[in-house]
Formats: sequence, C-alpha cells, structure tokens
Amino acid sequence: MNKTEKLICLILGGVLAWYLFVVQPRDAKARAEYARAQAAAARSQEISEAQARKPVVEQFGTSAKPDTAAVQARVVPSVPEETVVLENDELKLELSSWGGVVKNATLKKYARNKGPVSDENPAVALDFSAAPLGELDGVSGLAPNAAYEVKERSADKVVFANALATRTVTLMPNYKVVFSESLGEASGEVALSLGAMSMGSSKNDLLSVDSWALDAGKGKEGVIHHCEGDSPLKGYLVGGLSGGCSGSKSAAGLPSQARVQVAGAQRWIAVKNRFFVTALASTTAASRGFDATISRDTSATVYRPNNVAARALLSSGGSNAIESVFYVGPKKQALLWDLGMKDVMEFGMWRWLCYPLVWVLNFFNSLIPNYGVAIILLTILVRLLFWPLTHKSTVGMKKMQEIQPLMKEIQAKYKDNPQRLQQETWALYREKKVNPMSSCLPMLIQIPVFIALFNVLRSAVELRYAPFLWIGDLSEPEALFAGWFPFGGLNLLPILMAVSTGLQSAFTPSAGDKNQQRMMMVFMPVMMLVMFYSFPSALSLYWFLSNIFSIVQMWLIRRKTAEKKV
Repeated sequence: MNKTEKLICLILGGVLAWYLFVVQPRDAKARAEYARAQAAAARSQEISEAQARKPVVEQFGTSAKPDTAAVQARVVPSVPEETVVLENDELKLELSSWGGVVKNATLKKYARNKGPVSDENPAVALDFSAAPLGELDGVSGLAPNAAYEVKERSADKVVFANALATRTVTLMPNYKVVFSESLGEASGEVALSLGAMSMGSSKNDLLSVDSWALDAGKGKEGVIHHCEGDSPLKGYLVGGLSGGCSGSKSAAGLPSQARVQVAGAQRWIAVKNRFFVTALASTTAASRGFDATISRDTSATVYRPNNVAARALLSSGGSNAIESVFYVGPKKQALLWDLGMKDVMEFGMWRWLCYPLVWVLNFFNSLIPNYGVAIILLTILVRLLFWPLTHKSTVGMKKMQEIQPLMKEIQAKYKDNPQRLQQETWALYREKKVNPMSSCLPMLIQIPVFIALFNVLRSAVELRYAPFLWIGDLSEPEALFAGWFPFGGLNLLPILMAVSTGLQSAFTPSAGDKNQQRMMMVFMPVMMLVMFYSFPSALSLYWFLSNIFSIVQMWLIRRKTAEKKV
C-alpha cells in the first residue's frame, strides 16, 4: 500500500469512527426522543397568540424587548370577521378582514402525503393563524388586527379599508403576494410579519431563517443562513441527517419559546423548512433587521423546534405608502432566481456547480417525466464528462501495478540511501511514462461534483414524493417493511451501493499489498453502507449507478490490456 492509499484509508477510517461513535448514537437518541414526542405533538403544534405577542421575550435565557414600536394591546374587534379567498392555479389564500392578513395559504400543486392531490390527500397548507402573513405592527392608532371593510374583491385581488388605512392584497403568478399600504399618516418604524413555518415529521426535515444582509461582515453584503456561523439564531434552529443545520442537543435550560432579534438591513428575509419557504422578497420601506420567534417541542428532552415565525423590522422613511412583495411557495430554483433569492437553496460554496445540476436534472425530467430516470441520465452525463479523466487514471494505476517488481528492486538496492532511492524512483517513472499522482486527481476533481449533488438532492422539492420503481419517495430512504424491519426499514439501494463499491475495489488496479487490498474491499463498502443507510434514496441511486459505470470502465480497460498482450 503506497502513501496515498494509506492516507486515504486513514481519512476514511477517521470519518467512519466519527460517524459510528458520534453521529449514530446522537441521531439514534434524537430519533427515539422524537418518536416518543409525536404522541404529544398535537398539543404543542400551534403557538398561542398570547405567547406570540408577549412584549417581553427570551433571548438565550435573558429578557429583552424587541426593537420595534410599542406592542399594542390585541383587542378583538367588535365587528364580525370576514374571510376573503384569493386563488389562482398555484396558490389559494384565505384572508381575514381583521388586520387584512393571510391566515392560511394552500399550495395547490403539492400534496400533503404521497400521491396526487385529491379529496383524500389534500394539498399542502401553511397555517399562519398564530403569526398572520402581512400583519403590520407599530402604526400609530392602528392595531395589528384592526377591523377593515372589504371595499373591492376579485379572484386575485382584495382592497381593505378603514378610517386610518387602505390595504390592497394582490395574488400574482409564481407564488407572489403583494401588499400595498396607504396609511393616513407616516408610519415610522413598523414590523411586518412573514408568517410561520412548521417542522415536518421526517428526520431529514429542518427549520431555518435565511436573509441577504447588506452588511454580512467585513463590509460586504451576502446571504446568511442563520442556523450556521455566529448568528444569534443558530442555537434555536436544527435540522436532520441531511438538513444542513445544527444537530441534536439537549433542551435543558432552553425556553419553550424565544424571540431573537437580528439587527442590520436585509435585502430579503426567508423562513423555510426543507421544501417550502415564505419570504419577504422586497419592500419599498427601509430594512432595519428582523426578529424571529421559535417554539420548541416541550415534551421532548432533545431539542427540536415546532414552529419558526419572523417579522421584518422596517422604517418607512416618513412615507405613508409601503409596498411589499412576498413569496409563499416551494424552494424551486427557477422561481427564487427570478426574485433574486436563489441563495435560499443553501448550496454553500459549491453553488456555482449546484445551479447547473438543478437545471440539468429538470431538463431531463422534462424529456422523460420521472425524476428517477432524470437521476440516471444525470449520472450518465457526469460519468461521460469524467470518462477521459478516469480512463487516464485507471490506465495510470495499471502501469503502476506493472512496474511494482522494478520498484521493489530499487527499494531493496537503495534502502540505505533515501536520496538515491528517490532519484531512481522518479527516473523509473519517467522511463515508463508513469504519473504517480494520476490516480488521485480524478477522485479529487469528482469530490466537488458529489458534494454539489448531495446539496441538490437532499432538499430538491422536485424529489418530494417522487416515485421510482419500488421507491415511493426519492427524497427519503426506501424504508421497506418499516413495520417489522430494524433500522427504520429495509433500504435496498445503500446495500446495492455497498456491494458495487466492493466490486469496484476488486476491479481497481492496486500497487499495494493484496491482503490490504482485500481489507479495503470490506472496509469501504461497510463504511459507505453505514453512512448512506438513512440518506435520501436519490443519493444512493446516484452513487450506485456511478459505481456501475466505474466497474464497466475498468472492465473495458482490463479487456483492452489483455488483448494487447495476446
């Protein structure tokens, strides 16, 4: 085994040890706690209005007043509430005349459970009753839930009015909702609600708040994912195995509900779960920051948030008119891109590679409407692009294997003279036209591609409930026979991937010891099986197909080499 192979084994061994002794016990504990807590989830699912509107809130265990205008008393209006429905092909909004706000949004193209939208399987509904979308707080004399009269209405537009203000709400294509305020006097500093998001039941789900800060640090603007870095929200936002946020932790000492303020002007603010997002995409008012209210599951000892609501903190600059554009819909790259919010996708440093991968995936799906087939075509495309490089690498490894007898002679002859040994070794490489680094380069180049695919496939809304062969949902593990099979169900793709990894190791030329090669044939598949077993099946499908491609390529090279010797 050469130094490169030893280094790779050492790194992989460290990763496996970390996963087995740190990640797996932590996730197992979290899953057990969460399963126990599901029986009580109905009791704590909604945030009560009284709690959500407390003037004194907790921030990391201390009391702090939100930096907004004084919170006005919430008195139920004396006039009856009137409900208005706005609807198009994508979105259905239920609005209340109390505050002129959105209390419920239905995403008509996305089913709540597996299968098409139907009476038995209704569309995804976002409940904003505890934190109404578009609620305006801080306007002098105008309570957040002030009574309005419905002056005009149509299928996609409603005009609310009272003695102090006129509010027009317009439902636009591509999941956009526009609020236009005309106030009787300048509003000053106000808070505008973005609504709320709830955590799903999958262990891969997440809750997060993202924003584009005009000062993201070092005098530069940029996206901030507030479940990462040094954001004050990080301690309250968690995700699952592939969620991208903080992992499981004890809930001891944490408040049941916390409001945390984030100062600084923001271009846009988004509250999201794994697949959907509600966001303030733009506003004519000046941004001062935002605050977020997080409610956790108090029945579980392991911390897990139930709901996250956010309010944009704005300054009208002396104007009595404010227009704000909201996005309420799926985390779909094309739609978010048009709003200047593509970084909601949380692709990280490999975003430049993730964006075209999403486009290619959707392009293949447009040709053959099945995302399983699209992943197969994407895998073939990636492997074809890397074919010349991997071919050169495999040929190089084969040459390294062939010159091993000569290498051993040089090592034995100059074992007491390291400098001469190095000179003779490189002379042999030049003579036989062998590049010892050629076997590492393809692997290093493909790592960014795999990371990019991991980021794309873990939270692509296109894969949500997407079926393929025996797989009911490409965004989740297969979980066959989950009722009686351990580890959450039987996942065939990770097993097939592990077997193909072993076959790939067997076909890969090695210049090292045969016993060590056989050890790698066992070690690598086991490590991959453990790591991938609970990941979305789309990732395992890609890796399995990629392994098959490598095996075919190595078999062809072996066959060609054998024909040359004959």
